[in-house]
Amino acid sequence: MLGDLLPIALLGGLLGLDVVSFPQAMISRPLVAATLAGALFGEPAMGLLCGAVLELFALETLPFGASRYPEWGSAAVVGGAIFVDQRGSIAGAMTMAVLSALLTAWVGGWTMVKLRQQNARWARAWREPIAAGARGSVIRLQLYGLTADLLRGALLAAASYALFAPIAHVAVRSWAIDGRLSRAVVVGVAAAVAGAAAWKIFHSTPGARWLFLGGLGIGLLLLGVVR
Repeated sequence: MLGDLLPIALLGGLLGLDVVSFPQAMISRPLVAATLAGALFGEPAMGLLCGAVLELFALETLPFGASRYPEWGSAAVVGGAIFVDQRGSIAGAMTMAVLSALLTAWVGGWTMVKLRQQNARWARAWREPIAAGARGSVIRLQLYGLTADLLRGALLAAASYALFAPIAHVAVRSWAIDGRLSRAVVVGVAAAVAGAAAWKIFHSTPGARWLFLGGLGIGLLLLGVVR
């Protein structure tokens, strides 16, 4: 497990950086992040499966302004990696991977708030040169924030994996609930969360349901063409 910490930390740091700081290219979405984590250990399909479930939970998150919200990039890396760890014991693996990712996402939201507070302290310390338009101070502040966010994501992913992977290993080995039932419960809860998120959007955004149906129709059409 120790040999896995470095790649997980690097991937978690990069994807955690994408959530807000840079480049905001949507690679931190759970569907992508967990797939990349699975590919890192030779099982992209398992990572994709875990990412699809986490994506249903993440649909509830609307990252607007300075609000606190779960940090899914680093969390999905942890979930995908833990799911792949249990490739020989499927029963309970999805439950433990998703639970680990949810807890990591919650803690990740707290770390993002702390990072914003630190960014504000740096900005106050360099208020005068920034107000005067000093290019070096502006660049330094940006680099400090980017570097701190990269380290935040890396440490969060590494610490969460180091904590939850052994727990998941023990839990899965002693799992007594039928694997199909436990997976059905996890997917059912995730679908309920996603459905509630979609319901709120449909009733608060004009035309949202028609855009959704149009996108669904185009997606099904493209799927038929590809096949």
